[in-house]
Parts: sequence; structure tokens; C-alpha cells
Amino acid sequence: MANIGSLDRALRLVAGIGLLAVYLFFDDMLAGLGGWRHGAPLVALVMIGTALFRFCPAYRLIGIRTCAIDRF
Repeated sequence: MANIGSLDRALRLVAGIGLLAVYLFFDDMLAGLGGWRHGAPLVALVMIGTALFRFCPAYRLIGIRTCAIDRF
């Protein structure tokens, strides 16, 4: 069941692709994070995945829903 709305989905997709691009092409920008910078691709892929599937497990746990309610 989808729990991510259109705006939330678009923002996650853009942010995920942007973070992945920064990691791949501008890795020196993340150098200040030390070893944590290697978590950036994981965070990016989770953001992209949740945007594609329109489902966020964290939203489910805390009861957030940003998409319209199904009326069927």
C-alpha cells in the first residue's frame, strides 16, 4: 500500500539522484564526513527505492501518509 505522495516522491527521487551524483562525481565534497561518506550511496539508494515503490517503512511505523487516501 502506497504511503508516499507525488511531491514527497519527487523530492526523494531528486535528492537521491543528487546525493548519488555527488558521491560518484564529487567525492571530495564528502571528504569531511570521513568513513561516513561511504553511507551516502546507501542513503541515496534507499531514497530512490522508496520513491519508485511509493512506500516508506519508517512512515508506516510512525503512521505518516503523504498520499491521497484511496476511496475505493
